[in-house]
Amino acid sequence: MADTAITIGSRTGDPANKADLLLRYGNRHGLIAGATGTGKTVTLQVLAEGFSRNGVPVFLADVKGDLSGMSQKGAMQDFLVKRAHEINLGDYAADSFPAVYWDLFGVKGHPVRTTVAEMGPLLLSRMLDLNDVQEGVITIAFRVAAEEGLLLLDLKDLQSLLSNVSERASELSAKYGNVSAASVGAVQRKLLTLEDQGAANFFGEPALDLKDFIRNGPDGRGSINILAADQLMQSPRLYATFLFWMLSQLFEILPECGDPEKPKLVFFFDEAHLLFNDAPKPLQEKIEQIVRLIRSKGVGVYFISQNPGDIPDAIAAQLGNRIIHGLRAFTPQTQKAVKTAADTFRPNPALDIEKTIGELGTGEAVVGLLEDKGMPGMAQRVLIRPPSSLLGPVGDDLRRQIISASLFDRLYGQTVNRESAAEKLGARMAQRQEEQAQQSRQVSGKLAKPKVSTRQGYGETMMKSMLRQAGSVLIREAIRAAKNSLKGK
Repeated sequence: MADTAITIGSRTGDPANKADLLLRYGNRHGLIAGATGTGKTVTLQVLAEGFSRNGVPVFLADVKGDLSGMSQKGAMQDFLVKRAHEINLGDYAADSFPAVYWDLFGVKGHPVRTTVAEMGPLLLSRMLDLNDVQEGVITIAFRVAAEEGLLLLDLKDLQSLLSNVSERASELSAKYGNVSAASVGAVQRKLLTLEDQGAANFFGEPALDLKDFIRNGPDGRGSINILAADQLMQSPRLYATFLFWMLSQLFEILPECGDPEKPKLVFFFDEAHLLFNDAPKPLQEKIEQIVRLIRSKGVGVYFISQNPGDIPDAIAAQLGNRIIHGLRAFTPQTQKAVKTAADTFRPNPALDIEKTIGELGTGEAVVGLLEDKGMPGMAQRVLIRPPSSLLGPVGDDLRRQIISASLFDRLYGQTVNRESAAEKLGARMAQRQEEQAQQSRQVSGKLAKPKVSTRQGYGETMMKSMLRQAGSVLIREAIRAAKNSLKGK
């Protein structure tokens, strides 16, 4: 079944009875759960290797840094060889896989970027943890950008746009509803916090083309895209929003393909509960919708979490392939979790599932996989096979060599800063300031224009006074002469 299935392991005590995940049902999604230290990461690595061997590209979030070694051949350590012998894995050998390293912060892998516009107001609001009023501000800002032809590429663009919206609050309030300066200021402060967490690196160009995840190596193996998520986990809201954004974008760009012979791409989301923590109901419904429908695009989604109960029921119902490692029932809450996990499997008369889940050792799991016609297989107690690639992280120097030798270093290594909202709004402000300065100069010029003086000089005044005096004398003499003539003098 090498070309049609992935061997996960074999039934405990029965090496000939293999547990195989059928590739044609690899897009029916899955769950890997278990307490810390029970072997979830190794199981993820085994599945990723299996998909890659069969030409299926993989994306996985490496939250502890343990998976970066998949690019290197594993060391044939005694305990690995022993496990391979226990499950009768005759073809077990060291192997390496075509790994591609990615990092939202651009430190441990190729930068992963998207634009603010592609993220959209809903996911941005989720990422910023905005209330309804603040979300309304973001929505109005996006509407203004669309109507005025302003490109929203990075966080500087969004900050500039929000400042512009605040300045025009009265104008925009009349058109879209109340836009308060206080709400705009609150959103801007949350953006600053997001920038401090390193999110500024995530927004910009060149934006990641998600089709670059769907590539095969020169030998036909599917590329294993490893996202460095150890630092990203310090910003869980950014991590969750990024993962959901990827699913949403893939759903938009991939064509329908029904049920292919093998998936086009498989996602592994570790710490999956972060996708759903505090998520508003509309967002949870959106995640549920995408998980339900994206399988018809040939994409499989596998959630990894410590507790199966971390996954909402509506989404858990979509997960056809289940691998549950040991769960420790020390409290009433964990006892309930064990019972719930056991109830999700197809019963096996020969296996007490609930009891077994509490007894599993490291590297063991209760496994239920889809069989022919997509029917759930009965739960089995399974020894997980050892991985062929290196267990643990790859060295920093070797990681840098792999990154610099990759095609994606040339595609995404350098940022591009084209004219967008920040530049256009800055130009508008500069133009307004220039116009205001010009008007001010014109007004000042009018005030400073020389006036024609109405004051008379000293000489002119004296001359006019003398003339008035002479005129007065002449007039008096004329009047006197006229009077004398009338008297007959």
